[in-house]
Amino acid sequence: MKESVCIDWSKVIPQKISVRVDGHATSVSLEPPFLEILKDIARKKGQSLAFIITDIDSQRPQQVNLSSSLRVYALQSILTKRL
Repeated sequence: MKESVCIDWSKVIPQKISVRVDGHATSVSLEPPFLEILKDIARKKGQSLAFIITDIDSQRPQQVNLSSSLRVYALQSILTKRL
């Protein structure tokens, strides 16, 4: 029997957010759950979302997409808490 997946499909549509990264205006597209996780991380660290994004941007290899880096960072933070 095929297992049913319960997904709120409205949360699959990426949102474009504008942020200043290292003094430059840029935008990233993220699905709402990833954005919520990143905002929660920023809140718990007492930092702004822009600071978190800038920090991740400064560490990522140039060939790696910023939005992808943010998704993986968010996912890793969730997985680390579960282990």
